[in-house]
Amino acid sequence: MPFDPGFAGFEVGIRGLRNPYRVLAVYVQPGEIVELELPGPGFVLIDADGADAGGRRSDRLRQWTAPREPGLVPLRIRHVDADEGMTLNMFVLVPRDGVVDGLLHGYRIDSYPARPLRGLAAYRPPEGFVEVTPENGETFVSPHFRLNQFLCKQEGGPPRYVVLQERLMLKLELVLQAVNDRGFRSDTLHVMSGYRTPFYNRAIGNVQYSRHIYGDGADIFVDVSPRDELMDDLNGDGRVDLRDARVLYEIVEGLERGDVAGLVGGLATYDTTSAHGPFVHVDVRGYRARWGR
Repeated sequence: MPFDPGFAGFEVGIRGLRNPYRVLAVYVQPGEIVELELPGPGFVLIDADGADAGGRRSDRLRQWTAPREPGLVPLRIRHVDADEGMTLNMFVLVPRDGVVDGLLHGYRIDSYPARPLRGLAAYRPPEGFVEVTPENGETFVSPHFRLNQFLCKQEGGPPRYVVLQERLMLKLELVLQAVNDRGFRSDTLHVMSGYRTPFYNRAIGNVQYSRHIYGDGADIFVDVSPRDELMDDLNGDGRVDLRDARVLYEIVEGLERGDVAGLVGGLATYDTTSAHGPFVHVDVRGYRARWGR
C-alpha cells in the first residue's frame, strides 16, 4: 500500500503553526485559553460528545478554554457537511511548580538549567509535563507517532512524565514522508530517544542543554524489515553502519533546505557503539546546528 501522509484536507492555525494533519497533540496549561483558526465558514469545533467546544470570535476563529485539571481532552474539527476531519488531542499539563525536591508525583525530574543558553527562549524550562499513564500512552500525537514512543528510558511510574512540542511532531512527519518518497516504506520512525528528564540526561553524561530535555529533540532511525530495533540498510551495501545514517541525514538536510519555516534545528549522525546502532538526531531548536557528520 502507498504511504498515507495523514493529511486532513485542510489546515488549522494554532500558536503560529499551520497543522495539515488528521491528528496532532497540543500541550496546554490548566485554564489556558487557546485560539484556533479554522479553515473558513462551515467548520465546527466539537468535543467528544459532539457539542460545540469553543467560543466563536468570527467565522474562522474559536477560543477554547482548557480544564483546570491535567488530562487528555480530544477535540474535533470538521466541516458540517463531512464526517471526516481533524482531531486535536489537547493534553492539559501538570504545571512545573508541581516538581518538589526534584520529584513530580514520585517521578524524578530534577532541575533544569537556571539560565537559558545565550538567553534564548528555546532554552527556558518547560511550563509543564504530560502525565503518561497506561490508559493514554498509545494516544496519537501525530498521524504516525504515539505518545509512548517519546518516553524517557529511566525507570519509574506509572505515571511517568514527558515534555513534547508540536513542532517536533510536524518535523518528524515531514521526515517520515520524505523517507517514503525515497522508496523506504515505513509507517513510523523508530524513536531511540525522545524526551529525557534532566536527571536521566545527566546520568548518561549528555550535554547540559540537550534538546531532549526540552521536548523538541529525537534520535531516530528507519526500522522496517525486519523490525529489530536497528537501522535498516538504507544504502543497500549489505551492512548497517554510519553510511546508512548519512542517507537519513541527507533526507532531513534536504527538508531544511526547503520550506520548513519554524522547524529548523539541529541535525547529526551517530555511529554504531556497543550500546546501539547508527542513528540520526533531529530537533527544532529554532536555528541551524550540525555536528557528528
